[in-house]
Amino acid sequence: MDDSGRGTVATTGEPVLIETDTLEDSPIGPLLLARTERGLCAIEFGSGPEAVRKLEQWTDRWIPGGTLVPSPAGLREIREQLEEYFSGQRHSFDLAFDLRGTEFQLRVWKALLSVPYGATASYKDIAAAIGSPQAVRAVGGANNRNPVPIVIPCHRIIGAGGQLVGYGGGLSVKTALLELEGRSPADVRHTSKNREWKA
Repeated sequence: MDDSGRGTVATTGEPVLIETDTLEDSPIGPLLLARTERGLCAIEFGSGPEAVRKLEQWTDRWIPGGTLVPSPAGLREIREQLEEYFSGQRHSFDLAFDLRGTEFQLRVWKALLSVPYGATASYKDIAAAIGSPQAVRAVGGANNRNPVPIVIPCHRIIGAGGQLVGYGGGLSVKTALLELEGRSPADVRHTSKNREWKA
């Protein structure tokens, strides 16, 4: 991360290989997965041309010159952990990341990782957790740009009044993920305090 806040980008002349694979049969539809040698770097909803185009755009922005290479073997562990999550066997992930973003975004994404399975937090909670209580709107923007949804659980972030608000995969996907974790939309709106997250 440089001092300009532009985030981490590949700066060497060496080509960066980005291994990709698709989890075809998740309960929320196919997911396009990507990793570098450092770890998981992106998850896109879908598997068709639009998902590939979004991954290519992300690569052009954050890893200029990166090359997408299909690699089911390279994504096996990530795919297996996601399958365990969707089947209810896994409540947290044990994966290396290669996150590319601004310093502020990285702080937000790190805070999201501390919101546990079955809990929810508001944008205001996250802003307070990173020491920027006035930056609620900016937290929402960083949440929206989370490159690895599900694994970094931006779906657990809700409005201050309990409303589900937006989600990159659509509100139906956000609802499905919360329900998988035992939270119905009504439960989120009328949550008991022992299921809320606090920093």
